[in-house]
Amino acid sequence: MKWIFILLLTALSALSLSSNANDAQLRQAYQNQISDLQVQGYGFVSRLLSDDNKGSRHQRFILKLQNQQTILIAHNIDLAPKIHGLKIGDRVDFNGEYEWNKKGGVIHWTHHDPANRHEGGLLKHYGKVYQ
Repeated sequence: MKWIFILLLTALSALSLSSNANDAQLRQAYQNQISDLQVQGYGFVSRLLSDDNKGSRHQRFILKLQNQQTILIAHNIDLAPKIHGLKIGDRVDFNGEYEWNKKGGVIHWTHHDPANRHEGGLLKHYGKVYQ
């Protein structure tokens, strides 16, 4: 029984370190004004924004990471399904491209690339994948 507890504790520590490593990568990208960086991680919705309907349509919302950094998610809803029912406090996992800005950065390319020229990304909300 003791070995099961140790195994579970090790797995939880690895998950925590993975999240902290991703948060650290995003913090460093922000501090050094780095863009065009493929990143993954998760955060909690801190603000819902209106969809951007100019040009390619994007669902927009702000995530707060564990390290308190905030990041805008710009999810192309012309290429991937919109997350319906998204609420403040919801956890959203992401894989996309980070672009630096003064407010913490933007994650975009959270969808597949129909031309297969860019690494595909995704969003995950309550177990459902949007790509």
